[in-house]
Amino acid sequence: MEMSAVFLHLLMAAFGTLVLHMLKFKATADQTPCIPRKFDQDSIVCVCNATYCDYQGIEGGGLLFTYYNTFMTTRDGLRMQRDIGSFDDGVKPNKYIFSVGNETKQTIIGFGGAFTDAAVLTMNSLSADARRNLINSYYDQQGIEYNLGRIPMASCDFSTHIYSYDDVDGDLKLENFKLADEDIKYKIPAILDAIKVSKRNVSLFGSPWSSPAWMKTNGNMTGKGQIKGSPGGEYFKAWANYFVKFIQAYKAQGINIWGLTAQNEPSDGMISGFAFQCLGWTPELQRDFISQDLGPALEANGLGDVKLMILDDQRVFLPYWAETVLNDPNAAKYVSGIAVHWYEDLVVPTSALDRTYKKFGNNYFILNTEACEQDIINKNRSVLLGNWYRGERYFTDIVQDLKHGVAGWVDWNLALNMQGGPNWENNRADSPVIVNADKGEFYKQPMFYAMGHFSKFVRPGSKVISHVDNLPGSSDLQVIFVEREDNSIVANMVNINDQEVYNITITDSMVPGYLNYQIPPKSFVTFIWYRK
Repeated sequence: MEMSAVFLHLLMAAFGTLVLHMLKFKATADQTPCIPRKFDQDSIVCVCNATYCDYQGIEGGGLLFTYYNTFMTTRDGLRMQRDIGSFDDGVKPNKYIFSVGNETKQTIIGFGGAFTDAAVLTMNSLSADARRNLINSYYDQQGIEYNLGRIPMASCDFSTHIYSYDDVDGDLKLENFKLADEDIKYKIPAILDAIKVSKRNVSLFGSPWSSPAWMKTNGNMTGKGQIKGSPGGEYFKAWANYFVKFIQAYKAQGINIWGLTAQNEPSDGMISGFAFQCLGWTPELQRDFISQDLGPALEANGLGDVKLMILDDQRVFLPYWAETVLNDPNAAKYVSGIAVHWYEDLVVPTSALDRTYKKFGNNYFILNTEACEQDIINKNRSVLLGNWYRGERYFTDIVQDLKHGVAGWVDWNLALNMQGGPNWENNRADSPVIVNADKGEFYKQPMFYAMGHFSKFVRPGSKVISHVDNLPGSSDLQVIFVEREDNSIVANMVNINDQEVYNITITDSMVPGYLNYQIPPKSFVTFIWYRK
């Protein structure tokens, strides 16, 4: 009898091992590996061209209960490498324990990037097949499945020149309003291609950098200036109608606009001599513009369901900006969300988000709408091909934002050239994808995969879910858990330590056993499993 029990135990163990190997083979069968290239940085880029590109495969569903998927990216060169493991009974937990709870917070809207002039012009410098691989890398089901896209309304600094949609002085009725060649020839075709390949609904939102110069108090699209007059006046009415005409013009081209931000970085337009396109607003002025002009204009034209977002600037302005606008019911009724940028996140504490989410999170979402890495001092070092720290910064900022009420994260330029442009003011930056037009190829940076661990797996409609852990306060391991609509859990972890391996255990009261794992130094790891 004892021998029979031993034999049965060995047979079950062998069967479990066989199942695990079969699952692993099936899981990795549709992945296309990275072709790595090393430049002068501490990690690699993945090289794509007209005939080859790495793809992450289709995640799919139906993962067996008590089994989990992992996706691993490391500074040493792994890129979202998939594997499968199982929750095990009868094993001891590791040093660091994470227990998943059941309390949920904000609903995830999604992740994406911006269709700037620079991005789409750069895409178009590639061959048709290479360009297709670039768009597919972001929006296709085999890629990282972005579902958001930001559209600058007319020009921004990442354009080749300054322009608006109506440069006819005094045209308050906007009879001369029309989209630019940059929209018709470049942005709209790229957006339509992204929509076509996506299996998800792609939500697009517009953001203005400046009104036409003739509407501004300084008569220039750059530099300190505001809309002439006051809310309710003819210039404010004309500016509100500009938003309406933008949405209608894109609709005529087959593109529905999901949302708007009332102004990109309104604080910029309050700075004397600001070098880029800008338009100045105080929270009080934005409140009155929305209540008297923009909100009524959208509603009167059947666009009341467009998601209007306030602020679209640094979190340092929170919660005051949100309080000023949203405590006025006449403005608040037109608003859906609060947009923030990441540029001061290293110095502005997350408590600004916490206070805002506590006051307004039940009725208004918070969305990060712009982020990029650049070298302010040495523009020649704005693009760092293969720099791991920049990807790590993306990953850790997303984790922190999601922990503190933010519902999604939108990167800046989808692609840039080898110099970090084009940009008419030479304000060059880095991007998750850098295009080398001379060689007909493009490079996926660590930032691309940092984004991908969220955009592909933290699906729209997911909810941030509670957990408890025993990590020390000084831990270099940062974690976020979300619950997806299909009753699966996603855990995203980043280890920023250069040497320490974190031996972790994940427990879930709805799944028997322990998930034991070693998180290597300088790595991003995603876990996915299904609950009962």
